[in-house]
Amino acid sequence: MELQETLATVFLGNTIKAYGFFLISLLLGLLFKRLVQNYLSTLLYSLVGKRTEGVDKSNFDTLLHTPLQNIILLGIIYIAFSHLTFPESWGWAPPSEFGIRQVLQRGFSLFFALTFFWILLRVVEYFGLILKARAAKTENKMDDQLIPFGIEIAKVILIILGGITILGSVFQVNITALATGLGIGGIAIAMASKESLENLLGSFTIFFDKPFTFGDIITVGGITGVVEKVGFRSTRIRTFDKSIVTVPNKNLVNAELDNLGVRPVRRVKFNIGLTYATSVEQIKGIVHDIQQLIDEHPQTNQDGRVRFQEFGASSLDILVMFYVDSPSWETLIDVKQEINYSIIEIVKKHKSDFAFPSTSVYLEKN
Repeated sequence: MELQETLATVFLGNTIKAYGFFLISLLLGLLFKRLVQNYLSTLLYSLVGKRTEGVDKSNFDTLLHTPLQNIILLGIIYIAFSHLTFPESWGWAPPSEFGIRQVLQRGFSLFFALTFFWILLRVVEYFGLILKARAAKTENKMDDQLIPFGIEIAKVILIILGGITILGSVFQVNITALATGLGIGGIAIAMASKESLENLLGSFTIFFDKPFTFGDIITVGGITGVVEKVGFRSTRIRTFDKSIVTVPNKNLVNAELDNLGVRPVRRVKFNIGLTYATSVEQIKGIVHDIQQLIDEHPQTNQDGRVRFQEFGASSLDILVMFYVDSPSWETLIDVKQEINYSIIEIVKKHKSDFAFPSTSVYLEKN
């Protein structure tokens, strides 16, 4: 009887029994939080979990670990505090009126809604991983470019839907009236976001006109690199020094763009300078051997030309021009290296040497 009386004792508007249920709910929730998280993760994976090579449940768990942990924690807090009530003596306004109770209630609802849509965004990212892994196995580069763009569209739609849901459910905003107001101010918004709209239209132009695709080597505005991603606003280009350059899509559409990735060949053109001590026969032999080297190389075509070009200020200049049968930059530099090594050997074989800038001074004695 004394225990029941003790449990029925009221303190700050709640009985000792209510505080006991609060503590037990909180402790049990924290104790079994990991177990509940694993169960929810497995349940969600069974509903949406498509797997492919390289993407499995471990990727799914990694993406959803933090948002699931947060939503479970919010659930534990809600269950624990459902056993308690605010003391009437504090004189707080009811949840329907502005006050501390309304702020707490709407704040909790806001965090819950944000976490819920966070989980949906991570599920979309998981589908993106699957689609990217499958696209990597195909030879078509268009799907590699289209999938990240589609994932971004899905995320934007989810964010807009989440914003509308939060405004309507949490903050009790009249969505119809808000939409009407946005319609009236649409022109002002369009004017303010002119550049963003141009970039968005530029991204659609890139997809439909296809001036380049994912993985192509392009040159635009003095920037040369590999296309890594085409987004809503910009395109990311990985330069050959491994830095990322972000170019607005409208610039890619309006500027002159050279797609090096669609070239069937890559041209190499340079001059080599021989010393003026080189004889005509030596020059002819060097030109002949370099021409033969280029013609017989397995990765060059028959359009290469080697000619004694001109008399330089301090050298006899020979033009070397050839085409590498590959659009790949790596292949290009490898072939150039092989041919350059061979040119050095040819020049040395004919007992000539490379010239360097020099000046001859003649002194006249009176």
